[in-house]
Amino acid sequence: MDLDAVRAFLTERLSEDERRAAAGGVPLLEEAERLGRLHVLRSDDGTGLLLAPIASPGEPVPFAEKAPLLRAEIAIADEDTLRLLATAYDAHHGWQEEWRVQQ
Repeated sequence: MDLDAVRAFLTERLSEDERRAAAGGVPLLEEAERLGRLHVLRSDDGTGLLLAPIASPGEPVPFAEKAPLLRAEIAIADEDTLRLLATAYDAHHGWQEEWRVQQ
């Protein structure tokens, strides 16, 4: 898997989501969370985020708070984390089947 391609894809999608949120729309990442594809949680110490493959209890993290943290994570994330995050955008025409989370 080309991790640089996944990182570029995710960075572009996150930018689109930021524009969508600024225009009053619902970011695709938020929609994916609502549909249960992944869940973004605050870390126990509150300084970071955790990505979970299933819905977990806890307060939703506002998009404006999680977007910059996710942008930083995309740059350093491992393959599994990138795959999980990419599931939020699997309906986008640029998404690749090889990015699907391995079961």
